[in-house]
Amino acid sequence: MLLGTQAGAGGTGKNAFPTLLASSILGSCEPFLAVIIPRVKSGRAKLARTNITERRNARSQGLDLLPAREILRIINREDATVAAAVARELPRIARAVDAIVRAIRSGGRLIYVGAGTSGRLATLDAAECPPTFGVPSRLVQAVVAGGRRALTHAVEGAEDSAAQGARDLGAIKITANDVVVGLAASGSTPYVVGALAHARRRRAFTVGVTSNPKSPLARIAAINIAPRVGPEVIAGSTRMKAGTAQKMVLNMLSTAAMARLGHVYDNWMIDVALTNQKLRRRGRRILEQASGASVSDAERALRQAKHDLRVALVMLRTGADPVKARRRLEQAGGNLRTALGETNQGSGNRVRNSC
Repeated sequence: MLLGTQAGAGGTGKNAFPTLLASSILGSCEPFLAVIIPRVKSGRAKLARTNITERRNARSQGLDLLPAREILRIINREDATVAAAVARELPRIARAVDAIVRAIRSGGRLIYVGAGTSGRLATLDAAECPPTFGVPSRLVQAVVAGGRRALTHAVEGAEDSAAQGARDLGAIKITANDVVVGLAASGSTPYVVGALAHARRRRAFTVGVTSNPKSPLARIAAINIAPRVGPEVIAGSTRMKAGTAQKMVLNMLSTAAMARLGHVYDNWMIDVALTNQKLRRRGRRILEQASGASVSDAERALRQAKHDLRVALVMLRTGADPVKARRRLEQAGGNLRTALGETNQGSGNRVRNSC
């Protein structure tokens, strides 16, 4: 349920599994369920042996016998390894960011798909994009197994249906312009694998985020991001290190993509929605710091620009009135650095996606 240029499905060798997944749901999910899912279900013992997220962590054995401070020390020590695991995935994360930027510039969207903790983290990231970057809410969306109820209650059975994952993704009419990011710590969640199979059939670009590099999700995704965080402090509790790694990857995907799309100026959120007092104060500070203007001048420019930070900054930096400042931005295609007469070596034109 919705909350918030890849080649076709063909392939041989390593890509044979994605081919079978995508082609089997061409007209119906029944072949997918009949052939693929029983293998996952009947092989649970094998998956438990091979899936590192299900293994016991030797460094946390006897956890229940320890005092609170020692439990915390163990958790903190394990968490400290996550950033390094994510760092090893930076080349693949960068490729995913480039794909997202290309998709959005072509009129596409960024769609996250997840179940349980993965779905909740995806929803959080999608929900933060409109107020942080000033983009439409439909530009970054999350599709979560179990729908809205799953955001506040465990709806664990919802993740077992590959067909439902495909249906939920189909409901938002995925196209070849979209990027679909599937998140599953184990990499074997049927709902997420089924959704990505549907995305491939629709020729959308697919990205997998998992902690298990040898998984169905890793094999079906065009780009596989798999931070190897190792066994959890509590065996199988992937809301811990695996969830932390997913949050870090999501932060990178959306932030880097929006920066490349022009929704960040220097390191300021220039398109922040000034919807409350805290954010209005933040907007004023951005203007003060980016222009060197006084508090009173920044407030005056904001009022005259009708609380559009871009227009206000062009006014302060160039001396233009609101009409001329907007015209400069339009002539620059929304590129703030160009409108300000700066050398632009980074982000391109701001994308105003109306999807």
